[in-house]
Amino acid sequence: MENKKALKLIDKILTDLEDSGINTDTLIEDIKNLRSYALEAQIPLAVKVLRLTCEHIEENDSFLIPIPDDEPIDGNEEGTVVNTEEAVNPVESLVYLISLFKDLRNKMNLMDLSDYRNALLA
Repeated sequence: MENKKALKLIDKILTDLEDSGINTDTLIEDIKNLRSYALEAQIPLAVKVLRLTCEHIEENDSFLIPIPDDEPIDGNEEGTVVNTEEAVNPVESLVYLISLFKDLRNKMNLMDLSDYRNALLA
């Protein structure tokens, strides 16, 4: 996102996650505020991912979606999300997800956001 207030909010969320982990009280409110910046910037994918992330955290009191794979499997162009029963590090995955919003012009970030969206919808 290009909005300076949105970038500050992203940095705040990342710092809070690294300092205290997933504290649903402030985290959900911060993500909702970040979503309002995405709405203002008219970025539908970002708006949807942030909404689904809030709903997921509210339902699970954690973030149970793994970081998307780097490499596509079986020629799948869009990449895939790890669906194994490996331990998911909720804080690490959420930090990665939120950091994607810093540069929404990067195609790889948009692809990873699409992967997160698909995983959150599944």
